Amino acid sequence: MDDKAIIALAKKNAAKTGGSSPKKNFGKRYDSTRPDIPQDEATLKENGEHERFFKEMRKREF
Repeated sequence: MDDKAIIALAKKNAAKTGGSSPKKNFGKRYDSTRPDIPQDEATLKENGEHERFFKEMRKREF
């Protein structure tokens, strides 16, 4: 293939993939003013530890 054909093919493929975009409010639950829910591993691990801790605390009586 010559360079012009490769460039044309690259432009054609770029046009195909450019049409889809992620959802605008993905990660937000019920409130549009709420910040996005983080998806990185460290934050997910920390949130899991918090959930486990508070679940254990609910079982206890004070």
